[in-house]
Amino acid sequence: MANTTSWSDKMLHLLRRMNNFYSPGSSRASCFRFEVAGEHVGWIPPKVASILAGFPEVFNTPHSGAISLCHALDTYGSRSDAIDTVLQTLRQDSTLTCLKGWRDEKYQVMAKFCDAPLMCMERSATSLFGVKRYGVHINGYCRDESGEVRMWLARRSPTKQTYPGLLDNLAAGGLAAGISIKHTVVKECEEEACIPAYIAEKARPVSTVSYTYEDEEGVFPESQFVFDLELPPDFKPRIGDGEVQDFYLLPIDEVKGLLVTEDFKPNCAMVVLDFLIRHSFVEPDTEPFYQEFMAGLHQTL
Repeated sequence: MANTTSWSDKMLHLLRRMNNFYSPGSSRASCFRFEVAGEHVGWIPPKVASILAGFPEVFNTPHSGAISLCHALDTYGSRSDAIDTVLQTLRQDSTLTCLKGWRDEKYQVMAKFCDAPLMCMERSATSLFGVKRYGVHINGYCRDESGEVRMWLARRSPTKQTYPGLLDNLAAGGLAAGISIKHTVVKECEEEACIPAYIAEKARPVSTVSYTYEDEEGVFPESQFVFDLELPPDFKPRIGDGEVQDFYLLPIDEVKGLLVTEDFKPNCAMVVLDFLIRHSFVEPDTEPFYQEFMAGLHQTL
């Protein structure tokens, strides 16, 4: 029998999958709040909580549904160093598969992005503590002679640690500790797509996309700072640092169709959906799940 599931249904399914931590039956009810200096900064799954109990010099015994750092760890540096020591030990635990992708890249930890960071931790370990990860995603597009919008998509390298070979935004990257959002945008454009800084600096901040999902590696609350970059019609991105294997310039209808396939990295599909909504390629009069789409793109804990 032919698959008659509509584009709208498939997109709604994707959004629900990327927000499955909020769904009935998720692990949220059994997770421990991760608290630092009295601030709720993450969610620790039960499996991870039992492992952390082996480090009483760093973590307090769970209390009232929360796991916190020992009170003696009262500075950014002491907390970061203590967590790093724990994680270096946990790298030997083969059951913690996320740590096999160790990046030597630190992410800031704070309750809200506007707050001062309380500590930092290795990027690959953030899902063990369910701390929010921030990144930047750049929608690259141009207009042809008739004014029709076309979008640049990247195909990830087959050797990428995560989602190898899938379609992606023109450029994207995590927000490392101490690096500004705009600097990250320019850096990722240059490194991944060989876009000169004088062009990349024209990228406009237009939105954020936020979601929380869980899988066998932990809890992933993520928020992406979204930028639109209109490129000159004759400009062609080129492979830079090897994280991308190819670039494609596609009509919007084709991009829209690809979003709901297994060929597209899920969170990048969300970023493109946000673009389609903002540029009126998806409208409330014709999209039955318009409000559900909007809610699914902006879920925050």
